[in-house]
Amino acid sequence: MAPLIALIVGTALARIAGLAGVSALDGWHPALRVGLAVMFTLTAVAHFVGQRRADLIAMVPPRLPRPNLLVTVTGVLELVGAVGLLVPATARVAAAGLGLLMLAMFPANVSAARRRLTLAGRPVTPLAQRTALQIVFVATAAAISFGP
Repeated sequence: MAPLIALIVGTALARIAGLAGVSALDGWHPALRVGLAVMFTLTAVAHFVGQRRADLIAMVPPRLPRPNLLVTVTGVLELVGAVGLLVPATARVAAAGLGLLMLAMFPANVSAARRRLTLAGRPVTPLAQRTALQIVFVATAAAISFGP
């Protein structure tokens, strides 16, 4: 739920800044870019620190090799994508890449739900709820990639 909150709050604050006169944020499209960048910065940090990193490693489907490396690589890609969203010249490509990355990582969510993992002392997000969230996140990336 934290990524959704980050997306909503980041977008809302960016849009308010645009309405207050920050011309670079004047409009929903730039505000969405900021919100998605905030979300991916939040999720990327989890790939590198503490218990959350261990939880993400545990989510990697068992058939995939070197889960610790996969978590590190996806975290780096999320950070690079977040920065790319903030640069108007690269925002569309970054959004498309992040959308594809989310689709590529979704099987880990399915695997975790099917294996009924417990992360940070709580059961993983149920698959239906996780799917709905992923649709929102991918749709946001698509809106940025194909928007004005």
